[in-house]
Amino acid sequence: MINLLDTIKSPDDLKKISKDKLIQVSNELRQFIIDIVSENPGHFGASLGVVELTVALHYVYNTPYDRIVWDVGHQAYGHKILTGRKDIFHTNRKYKGISGFPNRFESEYDAFGVGHSSTSISAALGMAKAAKLKGEIDRNIVAVIGDGSMTAGLAFEGLNNAGIENSNILVVLNDNHMAIDPNVGALNEYLLDITTSKTYNKLKEEVWHLLGKLKKIGPNTQQFVQKVEGGLKSILLKQSNLFESLNFRYFGPVDGHDVEYLVSVLNDLKDIPGPKLLHVLTKKGKGFKQAELNQTQWHAPGLFNKNTGELIKVKSDKPQAPKFQDVFGHTLLELAEKNDKIIGITPAMPSGSSLNIMMEKIPERAFDVGIAEQHAVTFSAGLAAEGMMPFCNIYSSFMQRAYDQVIHDVALQNLNVVFCLDRGGIVGSDGATHHGAFDLAYMRCIPNMIVSSPMNEQELRNLMYTAQLPNRGPFVIRYPRGKGTMPNWETEFKEIEIGKARTLKEGNDVAVLSIGAIGNNVSVIYDKLDKEGIDISHYDMRFVKPLDENLLHKILKKFDKLITVEDGTVVGGFGSSILEFMSKNNYSAKVKMLGIPDRFIEHGTQQELYAECNYDSESIYLEIIKISGLKNLSNKSAVA
Repeated sequence: MINLLDTIKSPDDLKKISKDKLIQVSNELRQFIIDIVSENPGHFGASLGVVELTVALHYVYNTPYDRIVWDVGHQAYGHKILTGRKDIFHTNRKYKGISGFPNRFESEYDAFGVGHSSTSISAALGMAKAAKLKGEIDRNIVAVIGDGSMTAGLAFEGLNNAGIENSNILVVLNDNHMAIDPNVGALNEYLLDITTSKTYNKLKEEVWHLLGKLKKIGPNTQQFVQKVEGGLKSILLKQSNLFESLNFRYFGPVDGHDVEYLVSVLNDLKDIPGPKLLHVLTKKGKGFKQAELNQTQWHAPGLFNKNTGELIKVKSDKPQAPKFQDVFGHTLLELAEKNDKIIGITPAMPSGSSLNIMMEKIPERAFDVGIAEQHAVTFSAGLAAEGMMPFCNIYSSFMQRAYDQVIHDVALQNLNVVFCLDRGGIVGSDGATHHGAFDLAYMRCIPNMIVSSPMNEQELRNLMYTAQLPNRGPFVIRYPRGKGTMPNWETEFKEIEIGKARTLKEGNDVAVLSIGAIGNNVSVIYDKLDKEGIDISHYDMRFVKPLDENLLHKILKKFDKLITVEDGTVVGGFGSSILEFMSKNNYSAKVKMLGIPDRFIEHGTQQELYAECNYDSESIYLEIIKISGLKNLSNKSAVA
């Protein structure tokens, strides 16, 4: 049998295949994703769940002229493979390879760059309105939204606006009742009611039977459809009022794994003008048993055996340090058991943030609010206003979506909310949309805000303990993705004086000031520098706001050569705060700021990207050599 997928270099090739062969194409596409992702880890379950939908969309629509906007985009692997990237798909999420998300700079088929949730409807509406203004009346615009993205406010803002614009837009609701973790909230229950309603499904079949006759009806098609809809509205008000009340024509639910039927449905919907919503039922992880049974774990499982489904873990004889997120989860539970005012909040990331640890033990005080970062922050503010102590855990790059709430609802009222920003700094393979590059800069400029970053697990625990003490006000604790440095991390709590830094090494030649876990890239080169005869001082500043001004005065009176190291943007970040202090106090010194440069950093491993940005250990070592003025090096080898 010919492998049809090998013949597809673009959607034009897909359209040459007969409709009855699309099941074979779908099966081959699903197997290809399994083969590649098992050896090159990435997002898995989401892309398996939309294989048939992806094939149907590219079979029916004239892409790239017609626009398909993928929400979040981690379900778009099939889309990438069908649009000319099959032969390079093995580079997905690798350094200098293709992105794990749709990217306008990568392909004309990637209509809109994505990575964060709930942007598809607004973007698609903008494209539809642009097409109308340019007279491109034959251009179709499709937004594919799912994996929990419909719970965010932006999705409803887009729906609300699209309903009155009468633009030719189709929203495909990929309903699998899952984000990374199971969906939560009233909307999820509403969609479940629709999918399980016997009355509704019976009428749905009759609607699709009538829609199948559309092309036979001729010029009166629109009037006919309006009559059908008018009759259904009164009968199905309970089920259809949400989308119908927003002036969307609602169709479905339909089986998202019946590719031939999806082709027929999408062809029919092309003939219906105005805003439409197609409700498609899919199973996340479809076609791979383990991914279907454990959808959270198999969202992005890492390496696995494609034949047995066994997850492959890298073994080590050395004691392993825990992930920062797990230290957060266990520490929060430990603190919550002692302080009954502590509440845990996360926007749809209980497993990713490890808030699930507290949710299992104290479920009444731990909340997953869905993909709704703005709500998570203001919900936390309301709790704090009534004397509770909320720990609001949000990925650094996702916190950007709730910036107004941080300022207006928390900081302005000086409320005791602890913001635990996971994935601060370079995160790796997810790339530019997920790097936590800007948090130190955007948080330190807010009045009343305390901004901290721990160098290791013990410091994380102590900062969390310190933040939950009375009357601290808004408090940021920012930590990176991945493992720390302390296998034995379950230490006793110690209060940390706000704004107090640590002196890790005393020297006389160069002062190195670091913030957060990236400081470990400095500590590992102590011996190497000693061999070169360079005697550095190293300070773990702990706080970007407030700075340890007493220590800074001592440093700047002693040293005229400084290096600042941060895993964040150098524009307005930690290094900038040191320069501001120097300017304010009339100090002069030679300062080299190391951190993320003023550009967006693409994907790769953390170590590859640290090196690209010149603050891996070897780069720091060379910068210290350079600023010290040492000419003759006895050891230029890379740090092991």
